[in-house]
Amino acid sequence: MARSARPKRLNLALHAALLPLAITALLAYVGSVIWSIRISLSSSKLFPRNDWVGLDQFQRLFETDRWIVSLQHMGVLAVVYILGVLVLGTLMAIFIDQQVRAESWFRTIFLYPYAMSFVVTGLIWQWLFNPTLGLQNALRLMGWESFTLDWTVQPDMVLYAIGLAMVWQGSGTTMAILLAALRGVDEEQWKAARLEGVSKPRYYLSVVLPQLGPAYATAFVLLAVALVRTFDVVAVMTSGGPGDASEVPAKFIIDHLFGRNNIGLASAASVVMLVTVFTVLAPLLYWRSKVQARQNAGH
Repeated sequence: MARSARPKRLNLALHAALLPLAITALLAYVGSVIWSIRISLSSSKLFPRNDWVGLDQFQRLFETDRWIVSLQHMGVLAVVYILGVLVLGTLMAIFIDQQVRAESWFRTIFLYPYAMSFVVTGLIWQWLFNPTLGLQNALRLMGWESFTLDWTVQPDMVLYAIGLAMVWQGSGTTMAILLAALRGVDEEQWKAARLEGVSKPRYYLSVVLPQLGPAYATAFVLLAVALVRTFDVVAVMTSGGPGDASEVPAKFIIDHLFGRNNIGLASAASVVMLVTVFTVLAPLLYWRSKVQARQNAGH
């Protein structure tokens, strides 16, 4: 009886210790989401109002050209950033999986950009693309007078400059996730494939990568969340410019929340982004949980 009572007391102590964290999560996260939804349904401007205007803020939001442009830009960044990180992270993980010498050094080098904030990342790449201070100026001083690298001042290239900075910052994390999954693949599969005369690239494409579905799903979720939150790197590199060529939804929300004193429209935009994230990620998380459940069951 004494042995069975001890775990119960321990569980009660653990639950009591976690209670403040649970209350904080409910108030800070769930409460703020509910408050944003309520404000988006009011006519709030500078201060919150307790009235009801239905979906008027959402109608105004989608009649705003700047919001539509920011959504289009997020679509471009989604392709450049997520696809670029998945491809580069896969190549780096496969490279390290070859039992290369100084593996720990390569892992550190590949992961180092992730240790930086998006603010520092933005400053580094803003300098590189600066036509008067960056690589363009340095190489022209060395004699390459026709060399041009001024993407941050070119409206048709600025999104790719931001996407490149984000790929550099995020590839290391995806490499770590995929490398952990690669180390879980049975090495006997490669021995059997080699006896069949299968080349190493085909082995990875046809045998290994299809087994990494849950790892890719995890990486995709993390990248999608980071994409929706993209603000720092844009604010540092371009401030949304030139013009509105690099405007993104998060910057639209921050500008209307603190700069234009339109809390109702900013809340409506944040609710739209929240619904978008849930719509994209919920089916993916459900699929990943099903796959893991089948793997745990040994099927």
